[in-house]
Amino acid sequence: MPPAFLAAVDALRSARLRPELEVEATRPPQRLAPHAYALEAAVVDGEDDLADGRLVLLHDPAGHDSWQGTFRLVTLVRAELEPEMAADPLLPEVCWSWLTGALDARGLSYGEAGGTVTRAGSHYFGALSARRPATQIEIRASWTPREWRGGIPDTASHLMAWGDLLCQIAGLPPSDLSDAAVVTLPQRRGPQVS
Repeated sequence: MPPAFLAAVDALRSARLRPELEVEATRPPQRLAPHAYALEAAVVDGEDDLADGRLVLLHDPAGHDSWQGTFRLVTLVRAELEPEMAADPLLPEVCWSWLTGALDARGLSYGEAGGTVTRAGSHYFGALSARRPATQIEIRASWTPREWRGGIPDTASHLMAWGDLLCQIAGLPPSDLSDAAVVTLPQRRGPQVS
């Protein structure tokens, strides 16, 4: 394993995250890059998972043209929403700004950010008709963390920014309550049955 990749993974493992986040290593994808490390996380409140996601660190020592670097972070973040909130036409733009805002708030340097914001609705029928309609928001994104200190990106800070995004999409207030400009989604706690 390249020393730069091992150092980046060690930084991920040592990151200090909010207590609402439950994070664990998971099997990384095998074909996206020569080296990969993956984490999955959930924002937990009691018995309820308010949001969940996955963050994958990719490393190609030879570099990758589309990344414009040797490291890449790839994520999937999702949470359930109230149907009224999901109908907001600006929701995709707002959710994307949460990702870039989380990175910017930590002063992180990154490039080549791209992704999608998807909202999906479920309506239940037959034996499941007692359930209320459900709407889920999903952010799929990737970005290149800029390298520093010996060609190693500050992956711990990128993970903390990603954790901030997860908590925000779950409807939790920012850990730094002095940021009054931050808007969060209302919490949806567990399955809703009428």
